[in-house]
Amino acid sequence: MQTWLVTGGAGFIGGNFVLEAVAARQRVVNLDALTYAGNLDTLSSLKGNDNHVFVHGDIGDRALVDALLREHRPDAILNFAAESHVDRSIDGPGAFVQTNVVGTLALLEAARDYWRSLEGTAREAFRFLHVSTDEVYGSLGETGRFTETTPYAPNSPYSASKAASDHLVRAFHHTYGLPVLTTNCSNNYGPYQFPEKLIPLVIAKAIAGEPLPIYGDGRNVRDWLYVGDHCSAIRAVLERGRVGETYNVGGDAEMQNIQVVETICALLDERRPREDGKPRKSQITYVKDRPGHDRRYAIDAGKLKSELGWSPAHSFAQGIADTVDWYLANQPWVQRVLDGSYRLERIGAAA
Repeated sequence: MQTWLVTGGAGFIGGNFVLEAVAARQRVVNLDALTYAGNLDTLSSLKGNDNHVFVHGDIGDRALVDALLREHRPDAILNFAAESHVDRSIDGPGAFVQTNVVGTLALLEAARDYWRSLEGTAREAFRFLHVSTDEVYGSLGETGRFTETTPYAPNSPYSASKAASDHLVRAFHHTYGLPVLTTNCSNNYGPYQFPEKLIPLVIAKAIAGEPLPIYGDGRNVRDWLYVGDHCSAIRAVLERGRVGETYNVGGDAEMQNIQVVETICALLDERRPREDGKPRKSQITYVKDRPGHDRRYAIDAGKLKSELGWSPAHSFAQGIADTVDWYLANQPWVQRVLDGSYRLERIGAAA
């Protein structure tokens, strides 16, 4: 049984990955700082499971990370830890630089020194996998897709901080020989996502009977990736990816934001109609656009598909229906999040 050190494993994507990894009989050491989006409720089913060790701490705490590496001797480090919400980066970019840049640098230095201490097959097999975003590539026009060779052109403090972390990962491979892998994914959705993001925010507001805010004209396009498909792609890259390479991960599901919201409204109308009988589409309202809002993202995942044989298992229709059903069935999880510091208010209006 391998041991993986997973950072950010109480967040949305990291939490889903940890749940699937432990279910597949991997041993996971889970390091998470439990900032506002980290949620131990997500991991409640792992309580008492000897294959999951949770550690509350920061990737920038070099002494802690060194101690974990000495104690648990992981076969791989998977870095999910990040500040990830564009709107929050508009209001407070410093936290994004601290975690995504400074924190990643500290983690890379610890990984490099640990890897150097390994010998034989353990050293040859070790991997550092860095989970990143398609937003580092900037904004597309009406045609074309991001490939692994698309020049970086980040347009938000969040995407700029992730671009910097990607460059550090690349540099540690070319400078020190650290065996790294990088994945750049499109917009994720699915269970356990913090409700500041579009899909869980719309579900929560629609259920509460509140206006459903649409930025600008609502025609910004994203390539939607079900989180379970993202997790399977990460496992494929970790197991079979070529060292030093980047792999783009997309869901083959380009949708305008307004189309996503209308789809959610229709699903909720079927499953939980309003008492007054009105369609939830009537709750849609258009608001001032996000500053620097990228118009379109689209991923070409051809490299991942051809080299590693991966493809998404969920269509958007299936994935969004499963997601709506999960949130309806797990309202206590949502309410515990909303009882904290976030109450579905708009973030990112500072600019």
